[in-house]
Amino acid sequence: MIQVSNLSFSYTRQPFISDMSFFVSSGEIFGFLGPSGAGKSTLQKVLIGMLTAYQGSAMVNGIECRHRTRRFYEDIGVDFEFSTMYEKLTAKENLQFFSSLYEKKTRPIDELLEMVGLEHDGDKRVADYSKGMKSRLNFIKALLHDPLLLCLDEPTSGLDPTNSRMMKNMILAERAKGKTILLTTHNMQDAAELCDRVAFIVNGKICALDSPHNLIMSKGAATVTYTWIDNGEHSASCPIDRLSDDEQLKRLIANNCLQSIHSSEPNLNDIFMDITGRTLL
Repeated sequence: MIQVSNLSFSYTRQPFISDMSFFVSSGEIFGFLGPSGAGKSTLQKVLIGMLTAYQGSAMVNGIECRHRTRRFYEDIGVDFEFSTMYEKLTAKENLQFFSSLYEKKTRPIDELLEMVGLEHDGDKRVADYSKGMKSRLNFIKALLHDPLLLCLDEPTSGLDPTNSRMMKNMILAERAKGKTILLTTHNMQDAAELCDRVAFIVNGKICALDSPHNLIMSKGAATVTYTWIDNGEHSASCPIDRLSDDEQLKRLIANNCLQSIHSSEPNLNDIFMDITGRTLL
């Protein structure tokens, strides 16, 4: 679905995106993961044809992005982090207007509103919506024309846990239909839960690219930490793949002396910091 080769882009004379190369397969959720200002949103704008003064190649659905035509957008749905709705119009009026921009038949508006729990607010002006309601409305706008590719920029930003869970379930449901999804985020939990592969982006460069599981396991297996009482509380840790070599742990288990035991493994934020020396926030 996407093939990027030696991509570079700059807003000034200083490079902003430098020599990026990667591909995204059809039906894959691919995450751009990095701190604010790393180049994630700029890269997304290149891939949806908003920024065309780039060097190298950026192919989406077989089309070079700098040569896109109106037909290019029939297969792409975009959910920006901030609402792009007309505030003085109602939700239904907004969706009807954006539906009119596509040649293909669009999905039923009432059905989409119900999917995100806005079925009773369709006739309300968007100006009266909360941030979370605008976020959900913006998401279904991207689904209107049933695109092959969804570009989502921080789709769970501003959502409470319940609506965040609903949004993630909808993203997974779209992937199950065969859609390709680009997820731009600095939320490592969303990336780990949703993405088939992620690219770590810092200062306009890809520092690592793999599945969340492989990135985590490449930095070592999980560890087991246990505590016991012996003239005060003590604790120790051991790699999970070396438990059979830990004589102290075996002795404590045999004598029923353990106070607690739990396993832990690094998360994507830990791996990101280890590789780049920076946090995701």
